[in-house]
Amino acid sequence: MHPPRLLRLTAPLLIGALALTACGSNKESGSKGEGGDGGGNKTLTIGVVAPLTGDLAAVGAGIKNGVELAIKQANDKGTVKGYTLKMDAQDDTAKADVGATVASKFVADSSVVGVVGPLNSSVAKSVAPVLSQANIAEISPSNSGVDLTGREALVAGSTQSRPYKSYFRVCATDDIQGPFVAQYVVKTLGKKKIAVVHDKKAYGQGLAEAFAKEAAAQGATVLKTETINPGDKDFSATITKLKAQSPDLLFYGGEYPEASLLTKQMKASGLKIPLVGGDGVQAAEYLKIAGASAEGDYATALGAPTDTLESAKQFLTDYTAAKYTEPADPYGAGSYDAANAIIQALAKAVGENKSGQELRDEVVKEVQDSDFEGATGKISFDKFGDTNNKVLTVYTIKGGKFVPAKTDSFK
Repeated sequence: MHPPRLLRLTAPLLIGALALTACGSNKESGSKGEGGDGGGNKTLTIGVVAPLTGDLAAVGAGIKNGVELAIKQANDKGTVKGYTLKMDAQDDTAKADVGATVASKFVADSSVVGVVGPLNSSVAKSVAPVLSQANIAEISPSNSGVDLTGREALVAGSTQSRPYKSYFRVCATDDIQGPFVAQYVVKTLGKKKIAVVHDKKAYGQGLAEAFAKEAAAQGATVLKTETINPGDKDFSATITKLKAQSPDLLFYGGEYPEASLLTKQMKASGLKIPLVGGDGVQAAEYLKIAGASAEGDYATALGAPTDTLESAKQFLTDYTAAKYTEPADPYGAGSYDAANAIIQALAKAVGENKSGQELRDEVVKEVQDSDFEGATGKISFDKFGDTNNKVLTVYTIKGGKFVPAKTDSFK
């Protein structure tokens, strides 16, 4: 959960960004640098960058909660010897420029040794260059944009090259997610005349394009792609265009605030076809906003259903015990795993008496070598920072709930 890739920030631009006022935060970090916390331990910080206000706040809160839980457990166990870990959760408001400012803030705080997030690929394209320049490990639970790890070169038939040396993700990518759901739509559902709409954001457009290409390859007729704007509330003009073409399914590339209204208005207008979306649609708020109109719709998720995984049972028990008001899905477990990858790397790095920039450098190296069983399954990365776990799930909506329809690795 991609605009052309941003150029790496130059030093003057970075300095300028540092001068900007930081956006609102939900901050739990202690002192700057590696100062003491008054209890004999020194303090290190794991940053979180996610939308904590606005339409995507519920999903962003799940990301923050997953990181907070991992940090609490690590502190209780004394995982990082001699240090107390703190969280600094910053609100990127789902905007790329705000994300860049937040990233600069983390770079300036010498206690920050890793960052979890962001939610959106479009925001990541502003965050990753800043953190990579300072070699701060960044792990996203949800970014699926192919160019964040150079995967767009695979589509073009060129050699993949890693653009950001400290960027990782624990989720599958659009070049996997789009074809996965396209094959399901054409082969399993038997849909042959498909409309495509996206929100022009990096995530939505990239996913829609990957879906459309594979759906056509599978023999479906893919109609002319329509676009909407993020934040739109009235989709009557788009729906009128769709109705004139009589599609038997609509694929939407984007996130749940617009998707929920689109499916509701589409069905109210008489176009009673399923809406299919990616992981940006698979959220509790989609069900709440769309109501009964969501029945029979579909959405994908990056991974297996959390509650079906033996590896996630303890995480879900602990998450419930922590009494968070927001659901863990869709990215709470992935954020928990991302935070634990940083924590495990940090524990090894401080054991080698690393500090300052050397500590940040060593954390990146150790994250690259991650190999452990997380809540979402095996956590490990290829040489480009992509997860080695390519499992995805298609959900259908029945009785007002997301019900798994197919879980598999993309082939």
